[in-house]
Order: sequence, then structure tokens, then C-alpha cells
Amino acid sequence: MECMNSGDPAAADTHFRALLERNADYVPAYLMYAQLLTRESRTAEARQILSNGIAAAVRKGNQHARSELEALLTELG
Repeated sequence: MECMNSGDPAAADTHFRALLERNADYVPAYLMYAQLLTRESRTAEARQILSNGIAAAVRKGNQHARSELEALLTELG
């Protein structure tokens, strides 16, 4: 998040990828990563990350996170 906020989207991308590779069940990362991708006009990638995040939220039984991920996915079309 710090990289995103400091204007370094490439570093943020690298950190989010590494985080999700190490901990695929860390559901909040999917939403944050998708938001970054959306800001960077990488909509197709954001949709894929959101889909992966929804699956992780289902596995974890996290309905709140699932609904947030689904809302952004719907917003992206």
C-alpha cells in the first residue's frame, strides 16, 4: 500500500504479486491489488485478480470480502 500511495505502482505490483504467491488466502490483498490495477487501466488483469479473490473469500468463508470483491468486479463490467 505504501508503494501505491507514494506513486510507485510498479513496486506495488511486485509486492502484491509476491504477497499473493506466498499467501493466496490473504483475501484483502486481492481487493487492494485489483484497485491498483484498475487505477493503472489494467482492467482485464483486475478482473482476473478479483475472480481469484472471490474464490479465496469463498474458501475462507469471508462473505463480507466476497461482496466487496464482487461489487468491484461488477463495477468494472
